[in-house]
Amino acid sequence: MSTTETTARYVLLAAACCFVLGLHLMNSPATARRGNTLSAAAMAAAVAATAALLVDADAITATGWIVLLTAAALGSAAGLYAARTVQMTAMPQLVSLFNAVGGGAAALLAVDHLIQVHDPDALASRFTIPGALDIVIGAVTFSGSLVAAGKLQGVVPGRPIVFRGARAVNVALAVAFVAGGAWLVADPGSVPALLVLLAAGLAFGVTMVLPIGGADMPVVISLLNAFTGTAVAMAGFVLDEPALIIAGALVGASGGILTKLMADAMNRSIPAIVVGGFGTGDEAQAAGAEAAAQVRSVTADDVAIQLAYAGKVIVVPGYGLAAAQAQHELGELAELLAERGVDVSYAIHPVAGRMPGHMNVLLAEANVPYPLLREMEDINSEFPQADVALVIGANDVTNPAARRPGNAISGMPILDVDRARSIVVVKRSMGHGYAGIDNELYADPKTGMLFADAKHALAELTAAVRTFVT
Repeated sequence: MSTTETTARYVLLAAACCFVLGLHLMNSPATARRGNTLSAAAMAAAVAATAALLVDADAITATGWIVLLTAAALGSAAGLYAARTVQMTAMPQLVSLFNAVGGGAAALLAVDHLIQVHDPDALASRFTIPGALDIVIGAVTFSGSLVAAGKLQGVVPGRPIVFRGARAVNVALAVAFVAGGAWLVADPGSVPALLVLLAAGLAFGVTMVLPIGGADMPVVISLLNAFTGTAVAMAGFVLDEPALIIAGALVGASGGILTKLMADAMNRSIPAIVVGGFGTGDEAQAAGAEAAAQVRSVTADDVAIQLAYAGKVIVVPGYGLAAAQAQHELGELAELLAERGVDVSYAIHPVAGRMPGHMNVLLAEANVPYPLLREMEDINSEFPQADVALVIGANDVTNPAARRPGNAISGMPILDVDRARSIVVVKRSMGHGYAGIDNELYADPKTGMLFADAKHALAELTAAVRTFVT
């Protein structure tokens, strides 16, 4: 083993250790940015070490290097542009596209390796079995993530889409997985077997995500992220690259754990979500006249008086805040209230928004102090002491109907907003949430409805509070 190869292997091992440390740092909002930076630096070092190994082995021609470097430059430019220009409302779509790219790339790695290695003896079952799994999981992730991104973007209808014979098709695809995998093990490098696996995986990704509704999208994104990591780990086994195995296993395990946590937060099992989701937030449904007549409408001045003279305010952010891009206005209002001595905190539900951590990232963008972001389990006990609970665009996660059986969200853990002394809901209309049912909170006598776009409403509230201050 040459000095270059030895050094490169140590760098790859160090990079794998940094991945673990970076993932640990992401457990806390206060250290998440540092963890992300550390992981990105470790990946850059791993790429550089891999390039050094290729140079040392003289494994790529000059033309190959030109193609490789050009692709890397284009991919880096596209990723940088997307990360810097994407709106917070489109972040879930971007994450889905990243999942698609990761899964697709992992599948192509296995396909290329199994085709390029012509010696059947070199393709023992220890390579072909992980290769088959890599191709199937990567292909499922690629097509499924594209469908999920389409649903989130509105290109594909967000409602559950079910067609006649869907279960029979899925059973047939499962049979194709097994048959294609067995074929590949029996005949390593068989192009027809690879095509069967690819086609079945791509088709299953579509049929798996189409029946899942918008309400379950946060869980689906986490699940597809776990699939991406698993596919990458399988690619590591195919290429015999320990660093790739470690990185993929970390992503797969963390994505799997997050998926379970998100499903528990919605009181739904993962199999139930995969079989078919419920609801969509893409189609605003107006509540009936009877429900509208029961609510109490308030003005910005009314709410500003409550906020200005409150002792404790709990803010409940939801997707409506992200859709209006009103996080900076909210941060300004909260800062103004804090200057008046008001105790302001934020109640974060695990599935608020359209992806895990959506609200945390949104509020961090507005420089909201991390300690003020409180998880549901920590903040629920404080609602009875809150003078005002300010709900901005959150719907199903605040619906008291979850405490009763017989509806779409029965048993789902919710934020105990209705236990606050006074409740203000900022919302554009009486439209439903993802689950497609009325929010009983709106008819609560303690609730005042401020019908307005969140950005405009928060700006008005800030101006009104300043008036009372002066």
